[in-house]
Amino acid sequence: MRIFVLVLAFCLGAGLVFAGIARAAGEVRMSSTIGPVDAGIVPLLAKIYEQKSGVKVTFEAAGTGATLEKAKKGNFDMVMVHARKLEDQFIAEGFGRDRRDVMYNDFVILGPKDDPARVKGMKSASEAFAAIAKAEALFVSRNDRSGTHVKEMDIWGKTGITPSGSWYDCFVDGKKGNKATTLYADGKKAYTLMDRATWLTLKKEVSLTPLVEGDRILLNFIAVIAVNPEKFPSVHAAEAKAFMDWLVGKEAQGIIRTFGVDAYGEPLFFPNAQKQ
Repeated sequence: MRIFVLVLAFCLGAGLVFAGIARAAGEVRMSSTIGPVDAGIVPLLAKIYEQKSGVKVTFEAAGTGATLEKAKKGNFDMVMVHARKLEDQFIAEGFGRDRRDVMYNDFVILGPKDDPARVKGMKSASEAFAAIAKAEALFVSRNDRSGTHVKEMDIWGKTGITPSGSWYDCFVDGKKGNKATTLYADGKKAYTLMDRATWLTLKKEVSLTPLVEGDRILLNFIAVIAVNPEKFPSVHAAEAKAFMDWLVGKEAQGIIRTFGVDAYGEPLFFPNAQKQ
């Protein structure tokens, strides 16, 4: 009997160990907006979390609109996005839950140094857009329902102007992301709306420079949302929650706080979990 109990205890213990290994070797599948991936913060956070937990974080990058549409098919466990109206709609439709603020940066209006629309130093993004439209100075739009494009449309909405005409360039490759859009706008010597992190990573390669910044509408809040397991029972809900908990915790928020400082002299993002 004693031997049986010992064997049983050993088997149960081994089972617990194996179960722990199986859980640790799990996976979180994240659909993410492109900017934080291109900037490098998403790959870094995923790598550090895997090293600590044994849980692999895989991610695919797309504009926020496409990111949310992909998640609606149930192939991802969570999303990282930055367009609040689209996020709220995703949750209201039952596809997502448990939204968490993670980090933020800001958008800037980039333009050529000769500044043909004379917007440099303006404090209002909408007034700057109106000046660009009045001058019919070339403006490049991502035109892809990404978070950047949604923010651009919010600003145009405040002007009462519907941008159109040869001066308004709807970038056909906008879905390739902010980096591709910035490089394209630079080649055209055009104005564009861009997140500061993208510009900082490219500023040695482009001649475009921030001309308008600091307006509150230009703030760029980045959040994570869990895909709703009640709609898609196959999602890795526990793993997604654990990763999200870590992202808003002290360690990950500290990593975000200093990310980019060594390379660019300033952080690319600011931690935001405490402001939920």
